[in-house]
Amino acid sequence: MALRILTGGLHHESDTFNPLVTGWQDIVILRGDELLSADSSDAAGGIIRTLKKAGCDVIPSLLARAIPGGPWTDECFCLLRDEILETVKASLPLDGICLALHGSMRSVSIDDAEGDLLEHIRRICPEVPVYVSLDMHCSMTEKMFSCIDAAAAYKCAPHTDEEETGALAASMLLDHLMNGVRHYKAWFSLPMLMAGEKSETGTEPMKTLTAMLREKENAGLAAASILMGFPWADSASSTVSTLAVSAASQEEADRQAASIAQEVWNARWDFAFCTTALNESDAIEWTKEKLAEGTVPVVLSDSGDNPTAGSSQDVVYFLKELMDDPVLSTLSPPLCYQAVFDSKVVRQAFEAGPGACIDISLGAEYDRVTGGSLRLKARVRALKRGFRSGLFETDLALLHAGGVDVIVTGSHTGCYDPEMMRSVGLQPEKLSVIVVKLGYLEPEIRAAAASSCLVLTRGSTDEVLERLDYRKVKRPVFPLDREAEVLFP
Repeated sequence: MALRILTGGLHHESDTFNPLVTGWQDIVILRGDELLSADSSDAAGGIIRTLKKAGCDVIPSLLARAIPGGPWTDECFCLLRDEILETVKASLPLDGICLALHGSMRSVSIDDAEGDLLEHIRRICPEVPVYVSLDMHCSMTEKMFSCIDAAAAYKCAPHTDEEETGALAASMLLDHLMNGVRHYKAWFSLPMLMAGEKSETGTEPMKTLTAMLREKENAGLAAASILMGFPWADSASSTVSTLAVSAASQEEADRQAASIAQEVWNARWDFAFCTTALNESDAIEWTKEKLAEGTVPVVLSDSGDNPTAGSSQDVVYFLKELMDDPVLSTLSPPLCYQAVFDSKVVRQAFEAGPGACIDISLGAEYDRVTGGSLRLKARVRALKRGFRSGLFETDLALLHAGGVDVIVTGSHTGCYDPEMMRSVGLQPEKLSVIVVKLGYLEPEIRAAAASSCLVLTRGSTDEVLERLDYRKVKRPVFPLDREAEVLFP
């Protein structure tokens, strides 16, 4: 008889510094056969394909995802959690459960959403093995750790190994069920906060650390993971940790988790931005130098308001500085700024139509602390209904204001995809300067950049962690407290 394995998951990075709460309008949900038939290259796809290949009876619950942002409403999280739990109950008996989770998801009242889900599952079926895939930026908790049998996390940033990680989690579960392998897990937490832009895996020290993880797995460890945590959540669980899964013994798992943690801790001073990183005024001057050299397109990351890391996408003070610069506001073709989230401005642009001139108040709909809105006269250059990037869809308006082209989105969305520019008639490769609300450059936009700079702007994904108002993170913690220490076994 085929093994009965339930799958599904919840996936979100929840930024507690972002006042924009994540609701139903932000969430994409795949259920039942729609989940099983989705030809995705994410962790869920890796899990499903691995289980199907092994001849399992794969039972779908649901997979719910949203662009990183503020915590979910309690209603959204609790209703979706309960739907998964009802599917678990209705599907018993089960041989196993394999879930695709993020590990840094929160609702307004529940600081550990994954731990809450897993705890409820354990109450329903305490003896059923539960294996999970996790994001590299998982913030592991005691509750999460105690409720799983084993886990594997992405090793790559950007996350190019999601499918591979899902397949590893599913393979470990199959090894347990089909071959009787027992997995021992260990977790080692470090007093250390880490911005993702300092931990790209193509540069040191992550290049060496990632190679070490793969070497350990090649030498027999079932899974080796560095969990970089999620620094844009003010939580006791936001710090860096390591996870080891061994088929040999608990002692081996403990030893390996501590060994990996020590290597990470020893390298703590070496983590740095992997590209040019400058404050706003210096970045503007640097850009003009690149223009004079002809090293274009120049791509600037407005990193403090990065929606793919959870920010509100409506902070516009850096946009104003670009408009105020006499060089960057007079380029031909104009500088392109991708993109501000302002649904009311998008509606206004669609009502007026292409070619119309409109008076707008742009930005600061949600984040009114970092900077105010901009009062502008704008010309509607182009409109696009239903631009799709991955699972997510939004309306776009291309406006020309203050000497620059600004893409405005009708919903909170990632800004990494150059197809967004192309969909409104721009050709990224022919632009001199592109500004994206992003951190490290994703492969799609990196390919268009002749030179790039991480601009250390302010917002709810501020890369300068010392500027954030942490109140719940355990202290001392590196780098906020340089004297933080760790006792290794």
